[in-house]
Amino acid sequence: MHDDRSLVEARLKRVLDERIRPAVYPESVPLDVAVWHAPGEPVPVAEGLAAEPEPIAVGARWGAPWGTSWFRVTGTVPEEWAGRTVEALLDLGFDENMPGFQCEGLVYRPDGSPVKGLNPRNQWVRVGTPVAGGEEVRLHIEAASNPVILDYHPFRPTWLGDKDTAGNQPQYTLTRMDLAVFDETVWQLVVDLEVLGELMAELPADAQRRYEILRAVERALDAIDLQDVNGTAAGARSRLAGVLSAPAVPSAHRISAVGHAHIDSAWLWPLRETVRKVARTTANMTALIEDEPDFVFAMSQAQQWAWVKEHRPEVWARVKKAVAEGRFVPAGGMWVESDTNMPGSEAMARQFVHGKRFFLDEFGIENDEAWLPDTFGFAAGLPQIIRAAGSTRLLTQKISWSQTNRFPHHTFQWEGIDGTRVFTHFPPVDTYNCSMKGSELAHAARNFKDKGRARHSLAPTGWGDGGGGTTREMVAKAARVRDLEGSPTVVWETPADFFAKAEAEYPDPPVWVGELYLELHRATLTSQAKTKQGNRHSEHLLREAELWAATAAVRTGFRYPYDDLDRIWKTVLLHQFHDILPGSSIAWVHREARATYQRIAAELNEIIDGAQRALAGEGDRPLVFNAAPHTRNGVAAGGAAPGQPAGGVTVSKRPEGGYVLSNGLLRVEIDARGLVVSAYDLDADRETVAPGTAANLLQLHPDFPNMWDAWDVDAFYRNAVTDLVRTDELTAGEEGVRIVRSFGSSRVTQVLSLAPGERRLLIDTEVDWHETEKFLKLAFPLDLHAERYASETQFGHFHRPTHTNTSWEAAKFEACNHRFIHLDEPGWGVAVVNDSTYGHDVTRSVRTDGDKGTTTTVRVSLLRAPRFPDPETDQGVHRFRHALVPGAGIADAVREGWRINLPERRVTGAREVAPLVTVDNDAVVITAVKLADDGSGDVVVRFHEAHGGRARAALTAGFEIADVTATDLLERPLPDAPEHAGNSVGLRLRPFELVTLRLRRA
Repeated sequence: MHDDRSLVEARLKRVLDERIRPAVYPESVPLDVAVWHAPGEPVPVAEGLAAEPEPIAVGARWGAPWGTSWFRVTGTVPEEWAGRTVEALLDLGFDENMPGFQCEGLVYRPDGSPVKGLNPRNQWVRVGTPVAGGEEVRLHIEAASNPVILDYHPFRPTWLGDKDTAGNQPQYTLTRMDLAVFDETVWQLVVDLEVLGELMAELPADAQRRYEILRAVERALDAIDLQDVNGTAAGARSRLAGVLSAPAVPSAHRISAVGHAHIDSAWLWPLRETVRKVARTTANMTALIEDEPDFVFAMSQAQQWAWVKEHRPEVWARVKKAVAEGRFVPAGGMWVESDTNMPGSEAMARQFVHGKRFFLDEFGIENDEAWLPDTFGFAAGLPQIIRAAGSTRLLTQKISWSQTNRFPHHTFQWEGIDGTRVFTHFPPVDTYNCSMKGSELAHAARNFKDKGRARHSLAPTGWGDGGGGTTREMVAKAARVRDLEGSPTVVWETPADFFAKAEAEYPDPPVWVGELYLELHRATLTSQAKTKQGNRHSEHLLREAELWAATAAVRTGFRYPYDDLDRIWKTVLLHQFHDILPGSSIAWVHREARATYQRIAAELNEIIDGAQRALAGEGDRPLVFNAAPHTRNGVAAGGAAPGQPAGGVTVSKRPEGGYVLSNGLLRVEIDARGLVVSAYDLDADRETVAPGTAANLLQLHPDFPNMWDAWDVDAFYRNAVTDLVRTDELTAGEEGVRIVRSFGSSRVTQVLSLAPGERRLLIDTEVDWHETEKFLKLAFPLDLHAERYASETQFGHFHRPTHTNTSWEAAKFEACNHRFIHLDEPGWGVAVVNDSTYGHDVTRSVRTDGDKGTTTTVRVSLLRAPRFPDPETDQGVHRFRHALVPGAGIADAVREGWRINLPERRVTGAREVAPLVTVDNDAVVITAVKLADDGSGDVVVRFHEAHGGRARAALTAGFEIADVTATDLLERPLPDAPEHAGNSVGLRLRPFELVTLRLRRA
C-alpha cells in the first residue's frame, strides 16, 4: 500500500477549515449594535454604561488609536432555538494571529457586573445552555482600540506609540455581532481532530502509533457528511474514541500545565492600558475556572493584583473567591516581573518585600518561587535575595532565547555570589505562551535536557505578553493528552505542586554558578538613558529619604513618612518592569516615566530636606550631610559635620597643547584633542593609560541590529567605529578642563576635574544627542594585564573574564554593571565608576608601542538611537557622570561607586549630626537604615560584606538598644539572634553575606 499520509493530512486541514469549524455555529442572527466613543482617556464603568450610544453597523470603521468605545449589543434569542446552547459572537475586528497586541474588550451586564474579556482567540459570550427561547440579550463592551505596534520583522518606525502623535484615524472594522447556536459536539470534534492531527505530525514517520492515528482520522473524515456536519459529527467522534483512549507509556514525559497570561506591565501599551488588560484577563480566567473543574491559573506581579483591587472591585471579588478555592494562584512574590540586571541592591530586595507582603496581607499566602519567565537574564546576586525573602525556587523561560550557546540544563541549582543556591527550572517547552499544541508538547519532551534523572517539566499555558490567558480550547486539549499514547502526559497543577514533584525526583541536580546571562537583548542596558537615570537616582534618593527620616524620627520626633515612602517605592519598583527600565517600551511609556521620576525626585528631596533641617536645627553653621556608607572628608557615614578641606588642585598648560591637572595624588594630562593621554598615580609611581592610547575617548558605532531594535546590539556593530577626536573648544577654568565636540547632528560638552585629596578623575559629560541608529561609547584603554574584572551587582560583585577563550565568554560582548567596574594586577588596580549607566564592554588587545603585554580597555555605553518601538529614542540632552580611579583596590571601587551616586548635601544649621548606626569595618556596607514597616518605631538596618572576603565588625547604634533580632527581608524574625553588648552588635560575615537586623529601642 502506498504512503498516503500527506493526502490524509491535507484532507484533514481542508475539511477542518472549510466545513467542521464553520459548523460549530450552524445558525446565527444579527444583534443590534450602538456605540459611544469616550472623548479622551478611559472613563469609569458607570459612565460608560450610562452614555447614550449611536447606532453602528457591522462593516463600519471604529476606534481612533488608544481610544475607548462603549458598544451596546441587544437582541432576542429566537424561540425556535429553545433547548440549545446559545452564545454571542463579538468580533471587534480581530486579527486572530495577534492576541494581546490589538483591540480588546471587556463585556459587562447592564448592572455593571463583568462577564469576560474579548480578544482574538476569545470572541464568545455564553448566553444560555440551554436557552428557553425568547430571552432578551443586552451586553455592553468596553472596547480599547489599541493600535497594532508590533509588526514583527522588519520592525517599522511608527508614531502610533504615543497618543500625542498617533492621530485619530479609525483602526478597526466591526466584523461580527451575532447571536449563534453553539454545537458542542462539533466543537469537541474539532478539538479531537486538532489533537490527533498535531500528535500525528510529531510522531516518527514509521511509527505504528502514527499510522493508527492516521487511519482513525481517515475513518472519522469518511463518516462526516460535508453537507450535514452537525448531524454526523457524533458518528465521526465515535471513530476516534479508540485512539484517544490509548494510555501513555509509563516513561512518557510529564508536564505540569499552569494556566498563565504573562502580561507586560507596560510595553507596546501604556500603564493605564495594562490596568484594563489585567481586568479583562482576570475576568476571563475566573469565568474559565467556574466552567472547568480541573483548571488552575497562576498570576504573578502583585502590582497587577493591586490594580484589579483598586480599579475593578467587581472582578476582584471573583478573584478572591477563586483564590480561596485554590484555583487562582498568586505566583512569584515580586511587585512586578522586574529586570534583574539593573535594579540596585535595595530595590531588588524591595521587589520581594512589597510583592510577598501584598499576597500575605490579602490572602495569607506565601510564595516560595520567583516567577520571571520573560526577564532578560539574571544577575549573580539574585539567589541570596530570593532566599532572604523566604523563597527557595526560580522559574524563567527567557534563557532559551540565547543566540549562541544552549544552556545545558532545564532543572538545576543556581548558585549566587555568596554561595546561596535556589532550585531553578527552565520549562523545555521554550515558551511562556504555551497553547497545548502537539508541536509544543513534543518539543518539551524532546528538548528536556535532564532525561534519565528527571521527567517533570512545567508549561505556562495561555496567551500572554498582551494578556488573554488560557482558552477553553487549551483546556480541552489538555484533557485529551492527560494520558494519551505518543504524547507527554499533562495535568493542571500549581507552581508549588510542580516544584515539589521536581525537587522530589531530582534531589541532586547540577549546579550553575554565577550570572544567568541572556545572549540577546544586550542593548536593553543602554536604551532610553533617562529612564535608567531616573531609576538610579530614585533608588539613591530613597536611601537618603529613609536614612535621614529615620535618624530625625529617633533624634527629634520627626514624622516618619511611612505611607509616602511605601507609595514611592512601589512606583519605582513598577518602573523596573522588564520592558520599562530596559528601554523597550513605546514612547508613551518612557514619556510618562520621565515625568514620574521628576515628580518622585521632588517628593523625596522634600522629605530629605525636611529631615535634615529637623536634625540640623536653626542656625547658620555650614554642615555637610554624608549619606554614603563610608566616611568622606571627615564626615561620618550617615552623619553631618562641617567637613575638612584637603589640599588643592592645580591646572597648568601642557607644552604640547592641552592641560595638566594635579592634586598631589594624581597628575592628569589632557592633550589638544581633549583626550586623557596620562593619568599618573603619584604615590604608586605608575601610569594608568596604556602607551600610545588615549582615555576619555568617545567612539561612535553604527547600530542597526538584525531584529529587536531597542533590545539588541549585534556583535558586528564593532566592525566600524569613528573616534570623536575633533574639538570645537578646549578651555580650562576653576571647574576643570572643558571640552566641546560636535559630530553629525549632535554636540558633546565634557568637564574633566580633580577634587582635593581624592584619587579620581571626574568626567561630567553632556550630550545633545540627535543621531539615528548609532551607538555612543566612552573608552578607557588601561595599562593593565587582567584576565578578569569585577562588576558590581546586587549586594556585591562578581567577575567576568576579559578574554574570549570560549563561545560563552565571546557572547558577553555587552554586559551590566552597577556603580563600578574594577580591574587589577596584584597590588594595583583601576576602577571606572558611574552615576547612571549600566552597559559596558571590556576587551584586551596587543599593545601598540611594540612592548610586550596587553592593553585592557573599558568602554562605558552612553547612548543609542533605535527607531522601534520609539522612533525618537533618547533624542535630546543627557548628562552623565563617570570617574576614573587609578590605584583603586576593590575597597576603593566600592567606596567611590557609592560616593559618585550620593553626593554631599550642604545645609546650614546649629548642630552636627551623629550617625544613627555605624559599622567599624569598611568591608561591611550598610545599604538601608529605616524604621520598621510595621510602624513599631524599631530601626531596621540592612548590610552586606562588599569586598568578597570574610569580615568581622561591630555595628553600633546611636541610641539605647533593648533587643536585636536578625530578620528576613520582610522584617520577620529568624531563629539565630545576634549577640549584643550595650549598643554594639558583633558581626561575622561570609563573603557577600546579606544581613538584616531589627533594633528595638529602649
